[in-house]
Amino acid sequence: MTDGSRPEGAPEPPALSTLTTMQVGGVPARLIEPPTREALIESALEIWGEGDDWLLLGGGSNTVASDDGFDGTVIRVVTRGIERLDAEPGRIRLRVQAGEPWDALVAHTVRNGWSGIEALAGIPGSTGAAPVQNIGAYGQELEASLLGVEFLDYETGELRWLSHTDLGLGYRTSVLKRGMRGVVLSVDLELADGNDPSGLGAPLSAPIAYAQLADTLGVPLGSRVSVAELRRSVLALRASKGMVLDPDDQDSVSAGSFFTNPIVSENFARSLPANAPRWPITPPEPDTVLGIEGGVVYPQDIPALADGPYDVKLSAAWLIEQAGIRRGFGLPGSRAAISSKHTLALTNRGGATADEIVQLASYVQARVQAEFGVVLHPEPILVGMVL
Repeated sequence: MTDGSRPEGAPEPPALSTLTTMQVGGVPARLIEPPTREALIESALEIWGEGDDWLLLGGGSNTVASDDGFDGTVIRVVTRGIERLDAEPGRIRLRVQAGEPWDALVAHTVRNGWSGIEALAGIPGSTGAAPVQNIGAYGQELEASLLGVEFLDYETGELRWLSHTDLGLGYRTSVLKRGMRGVVLSVDLELADGNDPSGLGAPLSAPIAYAQLADTLGVPLGSRVSVAELRRSVLALRASKGMVLDPDDQDSVSAGSFFTNPIVSENFARSLPANAPRWPITPPEPDTVLGIEGGVVYPQDIPALADGPYDVKLSAAWLIEQAGIRRGFGLPGSRAAISSKHTLALTNRGGATADEIVQLASYVQARVQAEFGVVLHPEPILVGMVL
């Protein structure tokens, strides 16, 4: 079955539109759901050995698939399990199977009073996909808690441990997103035990590092609140932007943020309007006190410049809005539209095709490039389509 065809008499798999949060995508040739780690390894090796085209699918929250389906085997990762491992006092180490739903994992850690991923509540998808994208939100990044992953390597067919360093993590990327093929089997995390040893106080979160979240909670940046309170506030903020899956909210029928925030050079960022939001990725050198003799600053007293220009992260949402695209915008006759709550999300308003989603994304991309010279890059994986 190396051509990806379905065995004679086998039932037709479900359409990818039923397995992805964007709710687009045709029927694949074959779909399997190995229930255990061992079955997942065995199935993946068998498919790779056949030479069949294959697609890995977790929660489907970061995948936009073609209406033509997929001419190969979809391996849907559904393995479950959260195991606590030995760790230093005050630290919590967890090994989480790849198919464990991410938000269920966050809820589990909050119930136990462990901190480190509570601001990542409400992000849809599976735990195994989290390192691929190096997820982050509200001032908290997965990489701060990620120790590494167990990985089945497509090239060698061998099991590997990929450490935090091996994963080459960056802003919404990793070596797994940049071309290393295989299957994440489990994820190891290290969290802080936020519980008060006396048992009198509520478990505390990590220090709050995002201004909007701090404002919502009514506390200064750097404060710590209960992990439960912080998770509730994050879920409320995400829901206000249509970023929490809700069958009653059409804005949540999306792949979350469709574009990543662009990273540009410092010089390019200076060419943008003064009110354009920007965040230095590599800060400039700190101020230095110069030695002055007789009122003259001598050349040897002037410190060397930083090693090259630094990078700056821009707001994709701001660029989209300033390019004239408003919330709720859609192309004439299309069933795809910008979210009515957040310009960074493209939504399926009911019965949209994958082509309609990509047409809208291409239009947004072209408008921003024409207005600011910035090319927005899609965050979700596009299957059978190019943007």
